[in-house]
Amino acid sequence: MSQAWLLAHTGIAITGIVVLITWLRTPPIFGLLIGATYLGLATGLGVGGTTEALATGFGDVMAEIGLLITFGVVIGSLLTATNTLTRVMERLLGFFGEKRVPMVFAVSLSTLFTSIYSDVVLVLTAPLARRLGTRMGSRGVALMGGALTAGIEVGLVFVVPGVAALAVAGLLGVPLGEMFLFGLAVGVPTAVLTMLVFAVLLRRVLRWNPAADELATTPDEPTTVEHPGEPARRLPLLLSVSPVLVTLALIALGALANAFDFGLGPVALLSDPVIAMAVGAGLAHLLAQRVLPRQEVNAAVGKALAMAGPILVLSGLSGSVAEVIGKSGLRDVLAESFGAGFLPPLLLVWLVAAVLHIAMGSISISAITAAGILAPIAGSLGVPVVLIALAACSGALFLPHVSSNFFWMFQSLLGLSTRGTFKTHTVAMTLASVLSLPIVLLLGLAF
Repeated sequence: MSQAWLLAHTGIAITGIVVLITWLRTPPIFGLLIGATYLGLATGLGVGGTTEALATGFGDVMAEIGLLITFGVVIGSLLTATNTLTRVMERLLGFFGEKRVPMVFAVSLSTLFTSIYSDVVLVLTAPLARRLGTRMGSRGVALMGGALTAGIEVGLVFVVPGVAALAVAGLLGVPLGEMFLFGLAVGVPTAVLTMLVFAVLLRRVLRWNPAADELATTPDEPTTVEHPGEPARRLPLLLSVSPVLVTLALIALGALANAFDFGLGPVALLSDPVIAMAVGAGLAHLLAQRVLPRQEVNAAVGKALAMAGPILVLSGLSGSVAEVIGKSGLRDVLAESFGAGFLPPLLLVWLVAAVLHIAMGSISISAITAAGILAPIAGSLGVPVVLIALAACSGALFLPHVSSNFFWMFQSLLGLSTRGTFKTHTVAMTLASVLSLPIVLLLGLAF
């Protein structure tokens, strides 16, 4: 089959996936499966070759990231159940003061609590952000909205153990320690710069008008559930957050050992990302049992497994797409197409993910799908694969709009109008996407 036909079938498959998910409202798992199956059959793999590629790609991804994502979501769910996130935010706000509240929110959410599922973080922090915003002047709620976006979504895609960061790293074969270190190098400056630029735009360009951009009624705030007979059972804050700190310290230790080629001896086992995440999840479980009834701890673990399931299936099916691309001969064709372009490879990767996000409306799905498409050629683009992963994550933040479920949750929980949600969530996330790209490109020049 000619290169032109291979590229044409690839375009049809990707367009079909987007149309199925966005216009026909097909569940993403079926859209990805249909697209991958069409691509295999259309490019000559046959029935047997296509099904083999689908199964192999799915299995390879599960072997790479299945346990990582599962343990990461378990840690997040248990920290949520023990109210650790709210306690940390209150302590940080007391230390830094209200004048620095937006920056504190953005930086802390993008680094400390990326293991907690983004929708859950939004539900937990939005009421506090709304209350604080109303005390910060006429633009306070808008500033806090931008801070939530900059923190939650930047952490989701860049900073391990963010779910999208884990999935993209696994699909592209990026060592998790490397993804963690490079992700921090991109994520933290992105969160800070996004807030600085967003604050300027809010003053000079966006012209925030509470009467039109905020709703007249304040959304209901969730109440804290007290446990009968045990209202005072609370661990020291540093101990409560230790599952995250221990996990990240072990992963970082392993990454540094690999980078500087020094042995860790018996500790090497603990620095393996899967073992490090398992240690964190086990520690979170032990600590939760100290302050919560056993049935609530079990419920939190069960909720985590329910949240992890769709992410794992989507990641696996993206791996199936990647395997079909590799088996059909499209790897070389796509590599030549990227190499012959007039734009740098990292910018092209960013564009692929940005277009997918605009079409699909989901950061995680667009980042994972872009990684699946690019996985077969990532090693041939002439730049470190970790930067390919970060460029895809950067593009996946671009221009969220009404097709995103997070968009509507954000509007409801912050008490904003649709216009106000565009001015905060859409603008702040687009800024994060655009501002993170030069950071990734600069890292590319350094390597």
